[in-house]
This record gives sequence, C-alpha cells and structure tokens, in this order.
Amino acid sequence: MTQIATVEKILRDGRAEISVARQSACAHDCHECAGCGGTVAPVRAVVDNPIGALAGQKVVVESATRKVFGVILLVYLLPVVLFFVGYFAAAPLASEGLRAAAGILAFFCGIVPAIVYDRRVRRSGGLTFTIIRSF
Repeated sequence: MTQIATVEKILRDGRAEISVARQSACAHDCHECAGCGGTVAPVRAVVDNPIGALAGQKVVVESATRKVFGVILLVYLLPVVLFFVGYFAAAPLASEGLRAAAGILAFFCGIVPAIVYDRRVRRSGGLTFTIIRSF
C-alpha cells in the first residue's frame, strides 16, 4: 500500500516523521453536501528513510500490503462474520430478539482480538512504513 506524505522532520536515527492526509470515504467536496462540517487532521507516523528525504519534501510511503490486509481482515471482517455466526447459532432460541442479542454479543467479541492486536503492534512497532521515493 502506498500513500503520498509530507516529511515533517528528520529524526536523529535517520528515520523521518511524516504527515499523511487521513483517508475517508468522503470526497471532501463540502460545497456539495456539507455533511461532515469539519476538517480532516493529518495522521503522523515515524517511517524508515533510506533515500535521505529532507524535511518539507513530498514523498511516497509504502507499507507491507500483506500486513495491512491482515489488519483489515481482523478489524472489519472478523466481527461481521462472528455476528452472523452468533445470530444463526442462536436459531434454536426461537426469539428474534435473542438471536439479535447473540449476534451483537458475538460482534463485540470479534472486536476484542483487534484491540489486543493493536496494543501488541503499538508496543512492537509491527507495521513499518518506508519512504520509497520523493517528488
């Protein structure tokens, strides 16, 4: 996965701090909808800087796509799958309300592994980003 970022500063260890515009489903065509009414704050990250990019430069940042897709599956797909498993597993309960409650409970149980993984990644620095070229 690649994104365009701005190098904010160079750190002592040769890595760089960057800022990336937060991606969203909104096209930020605010004069058309005025739905969100807010501005988007940039995301800051520390990245490897093998090309020696300087502060203020626009750069292309790459992350390991395989790891990113793993996180996407864990965060988005697992809770949804567990919702349906909980809902259909509760079919013998006969009450639609109980089936829905079981599905919702299973959904929230699917969020727990994402929280645990996020904390582990933050401690170990598991997702790394690298500057691959500058503009």
